[in-house]
Amino acid sequence: MDENARKAAFAGKFYPGNKADIEKLIQRLLKAEENKMSTQESFSGIIGGVVPHAGYVYSGYEAVHFYQQLKNSRQHIDTVVIVNPNHTGLGKGNFNLSNASTWETPMGEVHCDKEFAQLLQIEAYEAAHIYEHSAEVQIPFLQYFIENPFKIVVVTMNIQNEESARQLATKIFKAAQVSNKKIIVLASSDFSHYESAKISKFKDEILIEQILNLDSKGIASKVKKHFISACGYGPCMVLAKYATLCSEKPRTTLLRYGNSGEVQASEKVVAYASILFYSE
Repeated sequence: MDENARKAAFAGKFYPGNKADIEKLIQRLLKAEENKMSTQESFSGIIGGVVPHAGYVYSGYEAVHFYQQLKNSRQHIDTVVIVNPNHTGLGKGNFNLSNASTWETPMGEVHCDKEFAQLLQIEAYEAAHIYEHSAEVQIPFLQYFIENPFKIVVVTMNIQNEESARQLATKIFKAAQVSNKKIIVLASSDFSHYESAKISKFKDEILIEQILNLDSKGIASKVKKHFISACGYGPCMVLAKYATLCSEKPRTTLLRYGNSGEVQASEKVVAYASILFYSE
């Protein structure tokens, strides 16, 4: 047993507590979404994606669109860099790595890429990760959809602004160059919180346009101007900036947008989006 493992804190809460039930739920989500999946057979050169982090029964309908495209691409992945926002307020500086050597879920354990993490030159602070759900919920999806062995690097983004996003994107890009590893970057984010579905869609379309245009400055500007409550807009900025660093012709596509009201009727909803970043 790994004494330095980050134990699953949200199994049985945000997603099922055992492997069989996780697999059954993902299969059910895929079945429900199969007619809405992109008709393009597969995207090659996937750079990363924006993925939601709410409970699977709410945001899994959007999340499976990205993860299925990742599987369809059949690209080898050495390391997945998960950039998540900080919901707890526990953190030091702009961003923090995890000290853990592995992350555990009911699907098994995933090793952290210590070599890649060291290249990032980011302070590790476990308190920024122990009670944070927005990275953990991605890992069972990764375990289900990625067919080759892979490692993870988890970065909690404490300060979400243009300069912090630029710094982190640059660190990830340089580490990828030095290590020569095949990586993808996940920006973990939900979109508008506790607004009507109509208002959420209006605001989120403004933000998503900036994300699709790879405009990290525009992302920050529109969030502030329109009071958009997307909790992980910082990670979205990181991914937008990273995509422009690692590809001469980065492309984006919105795979799915929806909200919790589609699952459980409510006047106030939380919105989710799955956005693919790739190069041609």
